[in-house]
Parts: sequence; C-alpha cells; structure tokens
Amino acid sequence: MRRKIYDKLVEWKDKQGRMPLIVGGARQVGKSYILKEFGAAEFDNFIIVNLETDKALAQKFEENITPAPIIQYLEAAHSQRIVPGKTLVIFDEIQACAKALTSLKYFQEEAPEYHVVAAGSLLGVAINRQKEDYSYPVGKVDEMTLYPMDFEEFLWALGRDNFADSIREHYLSNEPLNIHTETLDHYNKYLIVGGMPAAVKEFVATNSFVTVADIQNRILNEYIADMAKYADASTSVKIRACYESIPAQLAKENRKFQYNVVKRGATSTIFGEAIEWLNYAGVTLKCQKITQGILPIKAYVDLSDFKLYMSDTGMLTMQSGLPPSTILSPLDTDIPFLGALTENYVAQCLVANGIPLHYWKNDNTAEVDFVIQQGVDVVPVEVKAGRRVRGKSFGIFMDTYKSCCGIRISKKNFGFENGIKSVPLYAVFCIESNYLKG
Repeated sequence: MRRKIYDKLVEWKDKQGRMPLIVGGARQVGKSYILKEFGAAEFDNFIIVNLETDKALAQKFEENITPAPIIQYLEAAHSQRIVPGKTLVIFDEIQACAKALTSLKYFQEEAPEYHVVAAGSLLGVAINRQKEDYSYPVGKVDEMTLYPMDFEEFLWALGRDNFADSIREHYLSNEPLNIHTETLDHYNKYLIVGGMPAAVKEFVATNSFVTVADIQNRILNEYIADMAKYADASTSVKIRACYESIPAQLAKENRKFQYNVVKRGATSTIFGEAIEWLNYAGVTLKCQKITQGILPIKAYVDLSDFKLYMSDTGMLTMQSGLPPSTILSPLDTDIPFLGALTENYVAQCLVANGIPLHYWKNDNTAEVDFVIQQGVDVVPVEVKAGRRVRGKSFGIFMDTYKSCCGIRISKKNFGFENGIKSVPLYAVFCIESNYLKG
C-alpha cells in the first residue's frame, strides 16, 4: 500500500551527508513492510534481519560493533554481497539489541557509504527503561516516525486517488467540494477501520467491518503482550489499566486525563510512569494544555494537565464498543462519544503531519480543542462531529488573543468567512505548518 513516508525514504537515500536512519513508530504501523518495499524497488538487493529473533547476529554485536565484521557476517549468513550504494541493510526490532543501536554511530563514522536503516517498535520504551544499557547515537543518525495510515492514505488504498487530489485542491481554494457527501461516507468508514495497515488491507479485501474488528483485536493483544514483555509485572498492570481507561477518559465532558478514572485514589506518582510508557510505545498521543494563546505556545504548557488519545481511531472505536452502525447512520445522532472519537481522529491527523498537540483552557470554562503554532501565527482549531458549529470558546480565544485566523473542522463543506477557515472532517490531513489563511 502507498505510504507517504516512501518519498521521504527516497530523499534520504539520495541526500548528501546521509547518516544511518532510524524509523520509529508503534507496532503494526507497517515499518517492516514499507522498508522491504523500499529495498526491493530502490536497490539492487536488500538484507533484513530481526534482532528479536536472530540471536546469532545479536551475539555478533556483543562481540564487535564496528561495521566491517558486521557486514562480513551478514554477507556470509545471507549469501549476498553488500555493495555500497546498491544494497540496503535493515536492522528490524533494533530495541532488542542495545549494541546494534550503538553500532549505528560507527556506521556513520567509519562506513558512511552503506545504506543502513534500523526500525524499532518499542525503541523509546527500551531506552527509557534501561538507559544505562543504551548509548543512543545522538547526532549520528537520521530519524523518521511512521504513524498509522491517515485518511489520504486510506483513500489511496481504496483506489480513490482522485478524491484525495480534489480534497487538496479545494482546501487551498476554499471552494465547496461537489462530492462532499460521498467523501464523508468514506470518512465514516475510516473512523471504524482506522489506519493500521493490516486492518485497511482486510477492509479493502472483504469490505467487512466484522473481520476488521478481528484484526484490531489481534493488534490489541500484541500491545498487551508488549506491556508484559517490556515492563515489570507491577508497571504492566498499570500500563494496561491506563490504556483501557482511555475511552472512559474521552467520554467525560471534561476530557482531561484523570488518574482516579483509572483507579480510585490513583495519582500521577503511581501511574505517571505507565502514561510515559504508552507515549514512548507510540500507542497513545498526549495533548498538553496551554494557558496562553501567544508565542511561543510551548512556553505556556501546563505539564500537569493533558488529554490522552489513542494513536489510531479505529482502535478507539473497537475499544469503546461503539457500534459501526451508529457511525454510518445518515441521521444526526446525539451521541456524545462521537465528539470524542472525532477529536481523537483530528489528533491523529495533526501528529502524522508533525504538529505537536496542545489545547487551551482559561480559568473559567472556555476551552479550544487544539491550538497550533504556524510561523508567527497561533491558530485555534475547533472540532465538531456534526454540522452544528457554534462554539463560544472559539470566539473567546480569537477575541482574547486577536487571532488572525482560525480553523473550524466539522461536517460542513469548505469555506472561508470572517477569518475562519471551514475544513471538512475528511480534509484534516491537509492541515500543515505552512497553513494558508485564505
């Protein structure tokens, strides 16, 4: 399946001063798949090794981490020549071998002619858990993160490239899209399927939401297995409890993460480590509160106040138990959780475009779902699950901070009026740091 990261991989391959590349991301987002596709299409040959299962190679790294003996061993083990510029070497699940991670520094210093990529699903978790064992090659590697497929990639998988192109054109022009209703139908399907490649592939093949749920349950079980494998028993229980509380956290009118929802009497001291584990693993997205809507917004972060979203909206739909028929219904159903699900979807889209997650709340009750910094502009982003778009908080923010513009995301079509850009829910993937005001 077509992924946006592919073009970035090609740029990395050809760039001057290229360093070994680390591709991070949650488990099952498609890292191994896209790297194999990249190796097969862009190189004469490629070698991929899994450091969780290849114990012999892991032992080889324990003996020597310099490039020459590693290359020699890989050639012998795989009966393939590794030719600089023509062969791609992929170290998969690199978090399983600390010395392999350290070796990337020496590949950069002693053998920069080789194309080396490392992928790790739980690299952040491993490093944070056993910092003394890991020597991260700071300044010696290039880095990318792969997220679940966004809605544009979902359209590509469905063979609707023309829809994606039209959405981008109308995002820039602000002119209404004539296939608005049909595109909203695809968006509703995406809320159920989500962006995990295996789930998308299953949906494309079967057009069945039932079999998609089976795939999502399997992925959930893999996440739970990781919690047990990469954390001690006590912490593992807390991690799972925090993760399973997310639907309940988001269902509240106040979606701020509250530890007592996880367990009565719980505190950040007890459960803070579990939250960090989930973030390092890439299975949750943390949205931090800001107290001021002025530059730079990072300077006004309240570290004690945050929302926690799931990294994939399909996984949230499955976890919450929300019936797919509710999402697909042509009627405007008054189900509050649809608002939470929509907000989670927007968070997923923004993060995939490299936009840090922040929301704003004043001392009273006014709250703006997301605030993004684009150049010298601080832009409020309001999210609505339906077509009703009135919101006092949005106006309060714009008046208080004299905002030059704002973005309102809803089921309404494209438009631009009174400094507010109307963005349909299916077009959130167009919002980037180089936002066009009008």
